[in-house]
Amino acid sequence: MRDKIKKLAKEYSAEFIAIRHHLHANPELSYQEFETSKFIQNKLAEFGIPYEDKSNNRCRWIDKRKNPDSRVFAIRADIDALPILEENDVPYRSTKKGIMHACGHDVHTTCLLGASKILNELKMNGREPSN
Repeated sequence: MRDKIKKLAKEYSAEFIAIRHHLHANPELSYQEFETSKFIQNKLAEFGIPYEDKSNNRCRWIDKRKNPDSRVFAIRADIDALPILEENDVPYRSTKKGIMHACGHDVHTTCLLGASKILNELKMNGREPSN
């Protein structure tokens, strides 16, 4: 299973890097992450992962396809940025003056989306991860 996860992570690495660059370039302050939430929801839909929008367009996703008798685990990530002027000179630098992902939440969200995509794919192919 570990090798399959590593293979999928490598296969999707360019996609995950593009997600991180998009999130980094489009930061939003805490409680203002409306476009970020829409982006996440679009990715979840693209990945075939069901979600619920339960908090004014700030999504939470729950896999309702789980067998009620099966084990469940949760993963989470913050999505907000900080009120800091970005001084990095990179192609994906913040497009919003005075706001940037200096805290790493762009990476956290990317990792969460990546893990969700990979785990969902394993599940969809009938290879639900086990211990």
